[in-house]
Amino acid sequence: MDPLLEPLIKIAVVVFLLVTAAAYLVLLERWIAAWVQDRRGPNRVGIPLTKIRLWGLGQPLADGLKFLFKEEYTPAHVDKFLYIAAPISLLASALAVFAVIPLGSILPLEKPVRLVVAPGVDVGMIYVFAVSSIAVYGVVLGGWASNNKYSFIGGLRSSAQLIAYEIPLGLGLLGVVLASGSLNLEQIVAKQAATGLWNVLSQPIGFLVFAVAACAEAARLPFDLPEAEQELVGGYHTEYSGMKLVMFATAEFLHLIAAAVLIVVLFLGGWHFWGLTGPGEEIGWGGALLRVGVLIGKTFLVILAFMVIRWTWPRFRFDQLMALGWKAMLPLGMVNLVLVATIVEYFPHWPAQHAGLFCGGMWVLALCVWVAAAMLAPGPAQRNAPIAVPPVE
Repeated sequence: MDPLLEPLIKIAVVVFLLVTAAAYLVLLERWIAAWVQDRRGPNRVGIPLTKIRLWGLGQPLADGLKFLFKEEYTPAHVDKFLYIAAPISLLASALAVFAVIPLGSILPLEKPVRLVVAPGVDVGMIYVFAVSSIAVYGVVLGGWASNNKYSFIGGLRSSAQLIAYEIPLGLGLLGVVLASGSLNLEQIVAKQAATGLWNVLSQPIGFLVFAVAACAEAARLPFDLPEAEQELVGGYHTEYSGMKLVMFATAEFLHLIAAAVLIVVLFLGGWHFWGLTGPGEEIGWGGALLRVGVLIGKTFLVILAFMVIRWTWPRFRFDQLMALGWKAMLPLGMVNLVLVATIVEYFPHWPAQHAGLFCGGMWVLALCVWVAAAMLAPGPAQRNAPIAVPPVE
């Protein structure tokens, strides 16, 4: 096979699957929103020119065609170059993250093919952080180039949120890197498969910090301050419409998929599942497809959890959002990092020799740390109740 053909095929397949998944995840989220709010969701659009509805599965196609035929309007007062560059940079960074994320183990061809676009990248997690941080530039550029004070304020708030939650996101990840001894995502999954001990069992504090920070990085409720329609008209993309707005929306759902896949790969064993997939690479087609199915199934469940959370919890105030990141997630991430570093340095055999007792102790410790953090958190200042103001004499 041509050396360039394999990565090109992988890129085409991954991009097609991601864009299609983003479109149908919008439909799934609208169904979940309807279920939570006790109403009917999209269920009418099916095969065109017929009365076959197919449970509304044609809705993403109808939405896409609607945006495709909308006028590509660019306001006269914007910085046109930056105005167009903002959604492109945001979408490009969302897609580029998946270059190093393993979507399975291998395909058992004559020359085994690894199910990752760029296999063998030993600094995979550094690459993920470097590429995902470009999303901040897309948000800032979108607000600045719009030449709109509401968009500009929304861009500033959004960039502050994304930067703040990158720190606990990194702290939650460092514990996994220390325990696995590698920044390569394939090796992190292989380590969990070889020991049978998923990182969520041995590092519950790190899992909690990473999951909350990933939800905030993806700008999902209750952390969707980048949009905050009631407060900022429409956030940093108020002035956008047509395909440029679609690029922003697609990038948002791609960030959601990336967050879910990273949670699965780093903490939930990736393609590994006890009793179904073995730890080695000596597998047939059945085992290879089963591993892909396990990873997709886990990712789907995590995305489903994110969606249920979105339509269950109310939005945080901006001060509450930043306080949670700096006063709760950051200290918890530091505690997890110090704890894992101590175990790796002085008690490296504990997780393997006493797996059940070790994991139970870590979960009890995580519960104690969480209760302590809740008790030490500021009280009345973080509540939504009106603050009593003394009358003016």
